[in-house]
Amino acid sequence: MKLPCRYQSLPTPIPYDEAYALQLAVHGQRARNEVVDTLLLLEHPAVITVGRGSKGRGDLLTSPEELNRKGIAYVETDRGGEMTYHAPGQLVGYAIMDLSARGRDLHVFLRDLEQTIIDTLAEFDVTGSRKPGLTGVWVGEQKICAMGIKVSRWVSMHGFALNIAPNMAPFREDLIPCGIRDKGVVSLAELGRSVNRSTIEMAYLRSFANVFNVDIAAANVSATTI
Repeated sequence: MKLPCRYQSLPTPIPYDEAYALQLAVHGQRARNEVVDTLLLLEHPAVITVGRGSKGRGDLLTSPEELNRKGIAYVETDRGGEMTYHAPGQLVGYAIMDLSARGRDLHVFLRDLEQTIIDTLAEFDVTGSRKPGLTGVWVGEQKICAMGIKVSRWVSMHGFALNIAPNMAPFREDLIPCGIRDKGVVSLAELGRSVNRSTIEMAYLRSFANVFNVDIAAANVSATTI
């Protein structure tokens, strides 16, 4: 039997702190069983985020002060994983889901989240893969999608960032993405795929619904209605 799931696509980049506040509000509602599972799809203005797995600022190549001058925010957050970069041109997905109905298995949840990206990429003739011991999705030796989650009261938060066509320079100049020094990062644009966010988003919704076996429908999820 398929479970219900709603999604909200936010059309313009939303600052990281605002999106985090929205996640917290929806997470609380989901934990109280006031709403069904919720997928938020969005973009962020340029920001470097630091997860709980990061070893301080050792992977930061540019000071926060210089980042600010370059128009890149710097935020420490409570998701898993290490340091990464968000910017317009990514598809960011935050999956707020009750894992009690899914066996309370974080490993399976992460692998399923990776599979949604692998299946999405396949629609554009891009072969995504996993690497043992590393979270996220790769094309060859280059990461195309970073992932990091948090689970509280068996309800997930945070999710993934898929590189469609963002400015990739900060990945190579300002940080060591995910603390991995011997591998690179890549975008769909760099792979020669000229696709926009809406096209990727529709493909992703198909993949998400299939992998998680949900009936997914658009909703109006906003800070003014929760």
